Amino acid sequence: MKFNTQVAKVNEVQNYEGAKAYLLDPAMELYTAVVTWSLNDSFYEKNDQRLIRVRALVEKVEPEFVAKLAVYARHFMYMRSVPLVLLTELARVHKGDDLVAKATEKVIARADEITELLACYQLLNERKGMKKLNALSKQLQKGLAAAFNKFDAYQFGKYNRDSSAVKLRDALFLVHPKAKDAAQQAVFDKIATNQLETPYTWETELSALGQQLFTDETQRAEAFRAKWEELIDSGRLGYMALLRNLRNLLEMNVSAAHIGKVCEVLSSQKEVLKAKQFPFRYLSAYRELLKMKLPKGKVSHKIMKLFGSEPDGRERLINALEAAIVQSAAGISGFGKETRVLLACDVSGSMQTPVSAKSSVMLYDVGLVLAMLLQNRCANVEVGMFGDTWKRIRVAKTNILANVQEFYKREGEVGYATNGYLVIKDLLHRKVVMDKVMLFTDGQFWDSSGTESIQDLWVRYKRELAPEAKLYLFDLQGYRQAPLRIMHNDVYLIAGWSDKIFGVLNALENGSNTLEIINKQVI
Repeated sequence: MKFNTQVAKVNEVQNYEGAKAYLLDPAMELYTAVVTWSLNDSFYEKNDQRLIRVRALVEKVEPEFVAKLAVYARHFMYMRSVPLVLLTELARVHKGDDLVAKATEKVIARADEITELLACYQLLNERKGMKKLNALSKQLQKGLAAAFNKFDAYQFGKYNRDSSAVKLRDALFLVHPKAKDAAQQAVFDKIATNQLETPYTWETELSALGQQLFTDETQRAEAFRAKWEELIDSGRLGYMALLRNLRNLLEMNVSAAHIGKVCEVLSSQKEVLKAKQFPFRYLSAYRELLKMKLPKGKVSHKIMKLFGSEPDGRERLINALEAAIVQSAAGISGFGKETRVLLACDVSGSMQTPVSAKSSVMLYDVGLVLAMLLQNRCANVEVGMFGDTWKRIRVAKTNILANVQEFYKREGEVGYATNGYLVIKDLLHRKVVMDKVMLFTDGQFWDSSGTESIQDLWVRYKRELAPEAKLYLFDLQGYRQAPLRIMHNDVYLIAGWSDKIFGVLNALENGSNTLEIINKQVI
């Protein structure tokens, strides 16, 4: 016991708010830093600082774990840029076998990631110009050569951009891929001679239409309406393209029948699972539609044009988005009818940080979306938010996006501190037994009164009321510490934004831990 006590004290640190926290071990810290990193500044940590931290952590953990984490981040958490950072760093610190080559081939899932990885390698190794890439890691080169065999002429042509720092032709000459057949050799030859055709995509079709001359705006609007309807009929608009263009479709006055086709695609479970969208993408699309407010009273011809051939076009799309996000959570399991669940969302000041430089979605939005997804699946649930105070809020189990919006409008009601301990203190005060307590947060808890600790309150709650209860900390920012001791007293850490984190939750319920799940990735 003395040894265990000493270890606990050694691991105790202060978080960014000056409150007691607990260091994560290097592998867990690397996992949380990677799957919550959008390559932009966070509230407490600048982008360059996180890069330095990730590079240092790669040197501390087992190379095989780094490789599997890169695969996990790309194919399980749908991340694109950060896995390339891991591959670059792994190539820097690890030599002597084919681990880097195998991981590189496994991670690359799109043709443009070949050139993106080379650009990342240039940047992180502070090299300038293509000649500096001649000293490219041999295993990275081998993995990239194998990755070339994954793609056809269309996929290469779609991402063959002259504006890129590293071009596809540069990559071909650098890694010397071996074509798997004559047809692929013909594609490689076209890349080498700059004769690869640009495929005709929906973007190029709209761009070409925009270059045409029209007699007036009415003719132009009719041409674009017809083009959007043609694209919908052809199925050439991908799922993400639909999500990003819902407002455009309404403004272009596409027909009610075409709005119906869009709704069918959006709400299809097959299409949702195939699209692999972050849950907050649905929230972004939903909020864009909310900006188009339908006035009360008589509906004018102008309003009819804005909302499609039927004035309820926007409402139909909103309902489709609600159905889509429910489908994204269809695989969540582990919640029986009698399971008692508390979902607590951090809406403090540090959570009001955009998830990426160009996004209007905040971290607390992500927490709210994830919480509402779970709430939709739970039969016996309490939901609330915490800042200076903790407040339970009653919302409907349906309409996930509408519930998020309701929370969003009320976040100022609890203030902007991070008094997460109040969630557990309230359970003790009310003597309420929960099976699962889930906190969606950046983990920078503190007590503005200076007397309470969530760690101590949780231990007391387990001892006095709920010895079987589990606490799940959903880490949305990935700093180096946690407000509770992870893997002690049934406290678990899950990080990231994808709906796939619920798969991690299910595995935890079945006796695995997060690092074991990553280590099961096949390279």
